[in-house]
Amino acid sequence: MSADCDPAGLRVGGFLPFTMVDYPDALAAIIFCQGCPLKCVYCHNPDLMPACGRRRIEWRDIHKHLVRRAGLLDALVFSGGEPLMQSALPAAMSAAKKLGYKIGLHTSGIAPERLREVLPLLDWVGFDVKAPFDRYETITGVAGSGEKARQSLTLLAAAEIPTEVRTTIWPGHVDTNELREITSDVKQMGIQSFAVQEARDPLTSIPKGGEIFDDPVLLSAFAGKFADFTLRRAA
Repeated sequence: MSADCDPAGLRVGGFLPFTMVDYPDALAAIIFCQGCPLKCVYCHNPDLMPACGRRRIEWRDIHKHLVRRAGLLDALVFSGGEPLMQSALPAAMSAAKKLGYKIGLHTSGIAPERLREVLPLLDWVGFDVKAPFDRYETITGVAGSGEKARQSLTLLAAAEIPTEVRTTIWPGHVDTNELREITSDVKQMGIQSFAVQEARDPLTSIPKGGEIFDDPVLLSAFAGKFADFTLRRAA
């Protein structure tokens, strides 16, 4: 059986059996998929960037947990790393869906063709918009990543899948004007939920802050654009 139809091919670098913050208004478990092609300076899971990590959790062990918790947990979230890089993702989502779980996805949208494949399985998406789409490389270090993100977000908006767009603020890379551009772009695409997130230095764990977080007038203006707006400070 090929990896794309066998969930056992999913490379998992971490598994959290219970979370109340990774899927809105639901009790969930979260899978951290191994591997991400982006090199974001503020990445808080750098150990998940390599395609093969130092540890691997077997899908069969996760599936056993999901079977035991079916009816007690509401959702299963696929995070990363970047889940869309794995060909076994559709099979893993299907297996969880059959157990009655809502399916959540945390993604950068780097692979719109694979996102299109899993659209029928998704119940909610947390989508990272790194920067204005034409300036993505300043954050990701990967040419063309902004256009792929734009394509993926367009797919989600057209499919009317509940989606929270979130932008993480790394001072010196995403400023007030860029955030204005991002919010205007995603609003025009039909997104109704937006979060501004504070970055944490991956080396020191110190929150980076930034002028955006100290400007209540600006934040109020952003909040007025969306039906749901969240200011998410680093805990």
